[in-house]
Amino acid sequence: MDTKPGCLVLENGMVFHGMRHGFPDPVTAEIVFATGMNGYLETLTDPSYYGQAVVQTFPLIGNYGVIPEDFESKKPHLSAYIASEICDMPSNFRSQGRLADWLASQKTAMLSGVDTRTLTRVLRDHGTMNGMICDTPEQADLSKIRAYRVTNAVAHTTCQAAYTLGDSDAAYHVALLDFGAKANIARSLVQRGCRVTVLPAYTKCEDIAALHPDGIMLSNGAGDPADNPEIIAELKRIIALNIPIMAICLGHQLLALANGILTAKLKFGHRGANQPVLNLETRRMAVTTQNHGYQVQYDPRDAHCRETADLLYINLNDNTCEGLRYRNFPAVSVQFHPEACAGPQDTAYIFDEFVQMMEVQKCR
Repeated sequence: MDTKPGCLVLENGMVFHGMRHGFPDPVTAEIVFATGMNGYLETLTDPSYYGQAVVQTFPLIGNYGVIPEDFESKKPHLSAYIASEICDMPSNFRSQGRLADWLASQKTAMLSGVDTRTLTRVLRDHGTMNGMICDTPEQADLSKIRAYRVTNAVAHTTCQAAYTLGDSDAAYHVALLDFGAKANIARSLVQRGCRVTVLPAYTKCEDIAALHPDGIMLSNGAGDPADNPEIIAELKRIIALNIPIMAICLGHQLLALANGILTAKLKFGHRGANQPVLNLETRRMAVTTQNHGYQVQYDPRDAHCRETADLLYINLNDNTCEGLRYRNFPAVSVQFHPEACAGPQDTAYIFDEFVQMMEVQKCR
């Protein structure tokens, strides 16, 4: 494993030293932290991290190696990976190699040996910042680092052509709009007796209608939801089809924008497998996996919000909106990931509720 000294330079001038692996060129990205204790392969292959460098707060990463069966997409979409310690001797009967070697083969930058506890506290206290991974601090131009912005994230992560998963004679047919979808969303639907047609993000309403789906899934994805006016405009037309909709993460945010509910950037986002969420109908709490830097600004005091949707879930750490049930058409959206791998699976029942929505609509 080839390594050399390197560093992370934040836009505020702070420098964190470590060892560089893999991709040798300087990399500028939005620096975010994730708190999961496992599931690093799912993190690395989650398209929602496009344009970002992920700081892993758990100190030892790579201990079970590289397991392609656990990937959420075919390749890493993040710009760089930052960890305290990378295991050089993985131990797992499914492992197909070392993490550092795989990231190098994927031309993805990695920085290890970093004081990730201090770095995470900086991001938590000051908010998400841009940064550059490079060989020496002198290589970093702070003005260019500050100017960096994640753009065209959906266009870079959506599929290029439609494809179908599941049995042709399945009880339900779901059209899944891929904004950067994790693979387990489609798998979760197939496991519940659905045939899933995965569609590029910019698919037109009439093309979706022509498929005669029983339900529509809006997937997770990367970037600022407000950067997608074309998709938001098309969702307004899709809503009029009156087909049951389930939306996850970015899909949740885009559906809110299509209904006139605004979104805003969080200070440092929610990323990890330990986010507590309260179901306001059942009053039951669930531990969830999340990965997002923006929130839906649902305000129960606002008349438009109340008339448009009911607040279904809230985050117990900061009371932000975690889910909505829409009033004028059959749709439920959630900010968290019910399909989470490697867990927790507290909210997997949401897929069952979506199937029930499709069944009710069929019987009308």
